Amino acid sequence: MEFFEAIRLGEAEEVKQQLNADPELAGRKDERGFPPLILSTYHEQPQITKLLLQQGVETDARDAAGNTALMGICFKGNKDIAEMLILNGADVNARNSSGATALIFAATFGQEEIVDLLLQNGADKTMRDSKGNTALDYAQDPATLQLLKK
Repeated sequence: MEFFEAIRLGEAEEVKQQLNADPELAGRKDERGFPPLILSTYHEQPQITKLLLQQGVETDARDAAGNTALMGICFKGNKDIAEMLILNGADVNARNSSGATALIFAATFGQEEIVDLLLQNGADKTMRDSKGNTALDYAQDPATLQLLKK
């Protein structure tokens, strides 16, 4: 099975075997420019995410749009994976090519628990994207709005 397909499908044992055979795979990108860590988080594969982090992958590796794994999981809403990334050094204030941060994504998609987690870990709620908007400008649901107004 192809390495990136194994990540997408959650085949942790296959991913582990391939990484053991070729550790360089951890630093490669798929045909669309996605690093393994972004794929594992986007497809909500905590076991593979943990495995990749143990392999020492770059926590803030970026896709073609400049997004990090933490930004992607803020869209998906998996708090456990977000915590894992933060505990492994993910930059909570990294910006993508549009200036958006993980906090902006979490607020935009109403991920209240992740907004709270990011704020507790130093996310800067005053950062603006290339349109001049902050996370508060994108927040829609009352709980997220309240967290960002504190």
